[in-house]
Amino acid sequence: MAIDAAEVRRIAQLAKLELPEDAVPRVAEQLSGILALAATLDELDLAGCEPAQMAPDDAEQRADVVGGRTLDAATATSGAAESEDGFFLVPPVVENLEP
Repeated sequence: MAIDAAEVRRIAQLAKLELPEDAVPRVAEQLSGILALAATLDELDLAGCEPAQMAPDDAEQRADVVGGRTLDAATATSGAAESEDGFFLVPPVVENLEP
């Protein structure tokens, strides 16, 4: 599947990215290459292959034990530039929700 310039611009707008016009053809080519690589995975013959697993199905689960290395909210935010009621205050990421 080839990505054209219009699709690159649409993706950039959705991702709130500022993409210079001269970079659009290069990004289109790179995204098309990524999709082509992913499409090759559909060509693999996986008939008879078991799904990969990290541990045997009958393996005992690790007990969820707190390691003791925790911070209370006041300690965690003590070095923050801005905080309020135990929460970090950060500038907004999205400036305009209505494009």
